[in-house]
Amino acid sequence: MKIEICDIPAELKKNPDVIKSRTLGFGQLFTDRMFITKWNKEKGWHDAKIQAHQALTLDPAALVFHYGQEIFEGLKAYRQTDGGVSLFRPEMNCIRMNQSAERLMMPTIPVELQLEAIKKLVSLLNDWVPSQDGYSLYLRPTMIGSNAELGIKPASEYLYFIICSPVSGYFADGFKTIKIVTSEKYARAAEGGTGAAKCGGNYAASLKALKEAKEAGYAQNVWLDGKEHRYIEEMGGMNIMFAY
Repeated sequence: MKIEICDIPAELKKNPDVIKSRTLGFGQLFTDRMFITKWNKEKGWHDAKIQAHQALTLDPAALVFHYGQEIFEGLKAYRQTDGGVSLFRPEMNCIRMNQSAERLMMPTIPVELQLEAIKKLVSLLNDWVPSQDGYSLYLRPTMIGSNAELGIKPASEYLYFIICSPVSGYFADGFKTIKIVTSEKYARAAEGGTGAAKCGGNYAASLKALKEAKEAGYAQNVWLDGKEHRYIEEMGGMNIMFAY
């Protein structure tokens, strides 16, 4: 599928030099370009374009708002010492995106299309990739059920889009050591559930545990297994490893 590169209206253009003059934080500043494509049963994926980053227009009855058909990924583009920009195995994020789509009864997106969209977008946003140590350009591919129709069933139309944000570290304290606590009351995943899918509902369900962890003086919580609450499964914001 050919990806159309659209001009950015003057009023939506941004100066990428802003990344040199401010503390970026995480997900607070967005570039002026995004990728978007549509899906329906008749055409499959179509109308792929890189356009200005702008608001989406959705009907209040769009299925994503009512039945939660929404999935996303997260990956980064890194500035190299020679000035080039690199991605770290983006094809694995594309594969995982499709695994999430299959679990939530959403159409898969050809890995080749995902990779082409990611690479073209990053190429066009080269000036938005920070060069400071520990900084990067964060990419958020997302798919939502978009047609307006109530009733519990898979959507018949979808939007897939990628937005980009130059970022520093995820945590407010930067790259310092953080305190974590096990979540013994709430569960992140259970056998037969959607824990392995990167869908918005899983994150909404995690917010209460994270709030309580922060109120107790911790930066993140560690999830235990959903059945016995005895075995460590994962952390909310990063990978976890143990050294014996």
